[in-house]
Amino acid sequence: MSLIGEVGMEPTMVRQLWQLIEPVHALVYYAPELTEEAATLGLATDERWPGYFALRSAPLGAAGPELVTATYYSFSPRMVAEYVPAVWSVADPAKVLDARLSGMDRALRALLGDRVDSPELAEAAALARRAAQAADLAGRPLAAANADLPWPDAPHLALWQAATILREHRGDGHVAALLTAGLDPTEALVSFAAVGAAPVEVFASRRWTDEEWAAARDRLAARGLVDAAGLATDAGHRLRDEVDRRTDDLAAAPWRAVGPAVGRFAQLVAPLTGAVVASGLLPMQSTLGIRRPQ
Repeated sequence: MSLIGEVGMEPTMVRQLWQLIEPVHALVYYAPELTEEAATLGLATDERWPGYFALRSAPLGAAGPELVTATYYSFSPRMVAEYVPAVWSVADPAKVLDARLSGMDRALRALLGDRVDSPELAEAAALARRAAQAADLAGRPLAAANADLPWPDAPHLALWQAATILREHRGDGHVAALLTAGLDPTEALVSFAAVGAAPVEVFASRRWTDEEWAAARDRLAARGLVDAAGLATDAGHRLRDEVDRRTDDLAAAPWRAVGPAVGRFAQLVAPLTGAVVASGLLPMQSTLGIRRPQ
């Protein structure tokens, strides 16, 4: 990836930067060290969701199902209600936050070894923190909740926290883009599957029923956005392209604050992203439309 000298922050560049930091953030949901931390807290680990909802929601405090459903946007409310607020009766949010930092410390040390103490990682952390602290948090609840947390002293943890703030900042903006496009939570997933972002089966993890999925597809068809087979029409592709463009635009400002050093950041963080991807811990495909290289 070549971002050197690029300061204009074209949408494709903003998306590339997200794709660099997303795996770093997502490690919190897949690393075995985090599963161990969740088990120590008493959370069930026979499925990923109790840990996922606790780890991602903890910055919001003991959030209820309505708040979590609203901020996550694409999950079925029934699914959220299965885990929230039940997770808080097992593990207090403050303890979850301590556990996720402890788990990320161990996970990153296991992946990087001595590189956690390298000057390059410290430089990447400083640049990421500069971007995260420049983020406008108005209307961005998940980003703001993470930005409210104290910064870890260790560079590898500061880098992870910055990546988390930046990816949630982008995610909050993506919700705004979906709302602007008139796509409700189910329609957002159906329209994304329709453009081939991932197979329909991948989106089943959000636990909308077949009937809800079909109803959303029918609503999109009535708008001329999908055809009878559920595939995106030209209008459907244009709408999803507009959602992506608006998402990139809304995510660009923090990176502009880094200025010409954004290219240097990409160079510095690429080995970490590569180590995460090479670990095989992340799924091959996700609801974000990012595919892990085989």
